[in-house]
Formats: sequence, structure tokens, C-alpha cells
Amino acid sequence: MKSKSVIFICLIIISLSAKAQSISLGDQWKFKTGDSLQWARPEYNDNNWKTISTGYNWENTGYPDYDGYAWYRIKKVISSTLRSDSYLKDSLKIKLGMIDDADQVYLNGILIGQNAGLKSDKFEELMPWDAERKYVISAENPAIQWDKENVIAVRVYDQGGPGGMYSGKQSISMTDVSDYIKINTADAIINTKNDKSGSCTIRISNSSQNVTFSGTLYEKAGIHGNRNESSETEISLKPGTSVDFTSKYTDAENLVVNYTFRKKKSGIAISASLGIPYILTPKPSKMPRINGAKVFGVRPGNPFLFKVAATGEQPLTYAAENLPAGLVLDVSTGIITGKVFEKGEYIITLSAANKFGRSERKLKIICGETLCLTPPMGWNSWNCWGLSVSDSKVKQSADALVKSGLIDHGWTYINIDDGWELNHQNGKIITNDKFPDMKGLCDYIHSYGLKMGIYSSPGPKTCGGYEGSYSFEEADARSYAGWGIDYLKYDWCSYTKIAPSFFRLSKDALKKPYFVMQKALLNCKRDIVFSLCQYGMGDVWEWGEEVGGNLWRTTGDITDTWKSLSAIGFSQYKCSPYARPGHWNDPDMLVIGKVGWGPSLHNTRLTFNEQYTHISLWALLSAPMLIGCDLNQLDAFTLNLLTNDEVIDIDQDPLGKQAVRIIENKNYQVWIKELEDGSKAIGIFNISDEAMKIEVSLKDINLNGHFLIRDVWRQKNIGTWIQNFESHIASHGVTLVKITKIE
Repeated sequence: MKSKSVIFICLIIISLSAKAQSISLGDQWKFKTGDSLQWARPEYNDNNWKTISTGYNWENTGYPDYDGYAWYRIKKVISSTLRSDSYLKDSLKIKLGMIDDADQVYLNGILIGQNAGLKSDKFEELMPWDAERKYVISAENPAIQWDKENVIAVRVYDQGGPGGMYSGKQSISMTDVSDYIKINTADAIINTKNDKSGSCTIRISNSSQNVTFSGTLYEKAGIHGNRNESSETEISLKPGTSVDFTSKYTDAENLVVNYTFRKKKSGIAISASLGIPYILTPKPSKMPRINGAKVFGVRPGNPFLFKVAATGEQPLTYAAENLPAGLVLDVSTGIITGKVFEKGEYIITLSAANKFGRSERKLKIICGETLCLTPPMGWNSWNCWGLSVSDSKVKQSADALVKSGLIDHGWTYINIDDGWELNHQNGKIITNDKFPDMKGLCDYIHSYGLKMGIYSSPGPKTCGGYEGSYSFEEADARSYAGWGIDYLKYDWCSYTKIAPSFFRLSKDALKKPYFVMQKALLNCKRDIVFSLCQYGMGDVWEWGEEVGGNLWRTTGDITDTWKSLSAIGFSQYKCSPYARPGHWNDPDMLVIGKVGWGPSLHNTRLTFNEQYTHISLWALLSAPMLIGCDLNQLDAFTLNLLTNDEVIDIDQDPLGKQAVRIIENKNYQVWIKELEDGSKAIGIFNISDEAMKIEVSLKDINLNGHFLIRDVWRQKNIGTWIQNFESHIASHGVTLVKITKIE
């Protein structure tokens, strides 16, 4: 059987036979808030501007809570030897590191590049805010003053939160081979067969418009770091052309392939490596299995919507015993609707049946004042579409969530992030042209048994510059309820401009706007999950429940890198005590699959091992799990990550306890989560850059006795834990087990 899978670029290495010349831009930048195109002119006098470090956001270098436009300027002599000593000599490259959010770059008063969508008076679509900025111009461009002083001026727009030039090395250099020759493994096609043999096709391209590159492509393929297959191929790439390269392997399982293109004579080399995805979880049985949440909260008299999640060969028929008065089950879809009017706890017996058998499970419905008794699971538009989200994209995402089978594993929410708002007219929030009928969209989502989420800000503007809810909270909440919204993400953003500066960082000031919206939501006769998004300010986990939060962001935005994932995920130990049913710490959305924060998507930069760590850690943390990728482009590996019901059960465990960190050192960490049935989920994480054998004793984790060990990802028992447990774990990988005491 053949399958197409997405591949991950592990690394890119550039090595030059002669040392490449560059001019460091360092930390000599001048800085000024505000906006004037006069500041791009080389003759402009910036002597009264302050100097600034470009290693940090401007909020951390003396400009707290500033949003909007600001300018950076620097003066540098560009020596002509930079060009004469270079290999290609055709183009100048200016690297500016990472810039949050958008930028325009001027060289001696001439615009030489800009972030996608930045206009003179506003911005629209943006490239990812954590992307390295690199602008290339011809060496003949009259903007360059060779052997003279040059002025580089960078106009930056920050839409909210941290802003400015904040990371990476800024430099001036000539382009080299690596700027034109690319070994594209990200879109490689892998075909595997039942006997484990397979093939891989990659593409090598030359984006130069006037240079032909000839050289040798070296390929080395191995398993667990041991080389077992290799080849060499001569390649010539004319300007603007590409070539596909296909290899066949006798054993493609757990294979790592390294490619190196080495140019003739010069010795310049470009390298890339890829790993073939490894799927651990077996396919669901044809027998029915009920999945998803085991407990569900609803307020008395409010609309009730619950989809029984169940796998097994279709068609399935559903049944429910002891449903409270006011609720009804659709036996063909498994959707329960109606209203519960009497407070209390109701134990329901759910069942699903097909021609292969029948499965049943208990569901506890708690009618009271607390919603969100398990962490929310679903999809959010931001990490995929950014501000380019639209009605059609949301509908397509709902369709894909159902078609892919994710709905059968408990994935429930379809959430619109920023970019749907227009303005307030007669006190009522109006949607923009991308969302012509918000109620109709909610009805469409609800018809699947899914729930609908939306986004706003307590400030006058959202992070994307759209209409916020400031001074319209009651009206907006009524609109949300009227449309049928089930979830509100409330993002701090421009509220900083509302809070008085002397009061801005106090906990009372941080709480205030969320109290206002909490009251507005409670006045609506609809259950709307309240998600606080304010990046962990003021230790929000200590007071998020007080202001009505069902979940609260504990950090800044996550990106699809190990640095971001590990920094955010492994920092959650500090807020573990504050998670409980109805109230969850939120370390941000999942960054697997195809992401992009706008119209241009790319495969996640996380390795396959890092993606297993991502899902394992979020499950142990009882974290909300919101998919951020394009659901219409799910590959087999990503879908497998999201449909392991034993991993999901750890996240959705009714006890609602977040894992605690038991062991932490420079090479590995061990986290343990208590589960409702008395068992424990344990994650052993290799945080080092090398594969290693990790041995953990029961004494190390404060346990004693005999335990049955179950490998959760492989869904199989692997022995008993009496004294020590040993596991071989790849770099940035994980072993996730569930242990049950043997009496």
C-alpha cells in the first residue's frame, strides 16, 4: 500500500571554502516612536534619537506597552571589497533578524523591501512575526553607496503585544549559493510498501536568474544514525530551473536521509536532511468505541449540545439511558440537544453499535454553574489563516474535521480568531464582508454537533487592528448569544491604552476588563466558554477563575520551533496547582501540520519526535488542545497524532489534575499526572540534542510497589515496573506511559 506523507526539514548547513564577508549591524541602532516618512531620508538628523538594543522587543528596552509605528536607523560604510571578495558578486543581502509585526526597509531613502501587506497607513496580511527578515537587491542598485556611509531605516508597525526588532543577527553581505540553491525536503513524497521498502522524491531548485550551478548531490541514508545506503549524482541547474531526485530504499522505516549538494571547484556545499514519519498508534478497530469527554457541564435552562464521539465502522447507531428530562438524542448522529432545567448530577449510559458489536460508557452531566469540565478540544483559525480567515475557510475546516474523523475522537470546537469584525453600528457589532452571515455559520457548525467559537478584545481594537469590544461588552455578548456562539477568546491587545499607566500592571487593572465581560456573558441565556488571552501577565493562573475564566493563556504566542515549544511547555510547572475542572492553564495552540499565520502555509518546523513531545506534554498538562493547522491538508502522521484516544483520555481525564514535574535536569525531565481511576500517566522527555537511554527508578518518582506499564502511543502493555524503568528516547522525544498498581 502506498501513502503520501509530509516530511520535515531537520537542518540546513552552509559551509564555504573561503570565509564569507559580512558587515555586522550590531546594537548601534537609533530608535524613535511615531511615524514620518521623512525619517527614511539619509540627510535626516537623528542625533536626538535614543539608541536601542535589537536583541529584545522595544517593550523590554524602555518603551513598555507601546503599540503602533516606530523607526530604527543605523549608518554603515559598505566597502566595495565586500563585493570583490564574494563568490557571486551580483546582489547585496541585508538581514534584520526577527521583527514583530511588520516592516518596511529603506536604504538611503529608497524603499528596498517590505513585509507582505504593509501599506503606507495600515497593514493587512503579514508574514509570520517570528520569520527572519532578509532583503536582497542588485549590486548595481543606485541605492547602494559603495565605500561611503549608508543609512538603513526600518519602519516597523506593531499591532499589539511585544513589538520591534527583537532577535537574530543583523548584517550586510553579498548573496551566496545558499540564497539560490534549495534542497526542498519539506514537500518530499514518500511511498512505502508493506515490506517496509520505499522511495523518496525531493526537489533541488536554482532561483538565480543568471547563474548556472553544477555539482554533485551526495545522499546518505541510515537507520538510527547508522549509514546503510549512499549514492552520488552529477547535477547541473540552469537559472530558474529545478530537478526532482528519487531514491529507493530497502528499509524505509525510521529512516533518516542526508543530502549534500557540493558545487564543483568552489567546494561550496548546501545540505539538508529529512526523517520519514513513524506512526506509532494502531488504526481504530471496526468495533465501536466511545471516546471524548466523560463529564459535561451545563447551566440550568440554557441550550444543550453534545456530540457522542465514537469510532468504529459506519454506520453507527446511538442510544442513551437515563437522559434527564428536556434532552433528546438523535440515534443516527449521536447528537444530544435540548435543555436541562433542574440542577444536579445525571449519570447517563451512552452506547454505540454497528454490525461488529456494541460499546457503552458512562457520561456524567452536571447541571450547575461551571462549564468546561474538561479542557476544550477543537480547531482555531489563527495559526493557519491569520487575518485571512473567512466564512468559507471556517466551513471547510468544519467539513474537514468531520470528514477526517477527528469529530469521532472528541474534537469539538471550530473557533474563529481575529479578522471577522467590521465596526459597531447603532451599538451593535457588525461583521465584515468575509463573514456575511454569522448566525448562518453557527447553524452550519452546530448541524454537525460541533461548537462555534469567536474572538474579541476588551480594548477598542483587536491585535489585528479590527473592532474590539471596549464599551460595547453587553451588546457584543448579546450578539454572540444570538448568533449561537459557544466560546469566546478575549485578547488583551489594545486594552493597554485604556488602563492608566500608573495602574496598568496591577492585578486589579488586569482583572477589570475580564470582570466586565464575565458579567455580560452571564447575563446571556447561553453557555459561552470564557477564554482569557493576556499572555500570563500578573500570574493570571492565580486569579483567572475569579474573573470567570474557564481557561487562561499562561505565556506569549507559541511558534513551530523547539525553542518556543520547550520554553512554553516545560515552564508550566509553576501553574500546575491552579488547574481543575472548569478552569485550565492554556499554553497556547498546537503547532503541528501545515501552519503559516496567514495565506502562505508551511509544514511545521517541529521534528516528528518534537511533535510527539508536543501532544504528550499538552495531554499531561490538562491543556486545552486547539489544532492550528489547515485541516484540509492533514497528512497521515498528523492525523495519527490527533486520534490516539488513550492520549486524549489523559488530557480529558475527569479528575482534572495537571501533571507535576518530578525530575528536571539538563538532559531529561519526568512529569507525572494523577488520573481518576487511580493510575498515573508519566512522560519521560529527552530534552537533549542526542538520543539517549534514560533510566528512572520508582524511588526517583516517589512511588513504591509493582506497576503494570502501558505504552500509550503504541496502545499496548510493555511489562511491569518493579524497580527501574529503562527507555531509549530520541533527541527531543518522549516516552509516554500509563502505570497501574498491581495489588
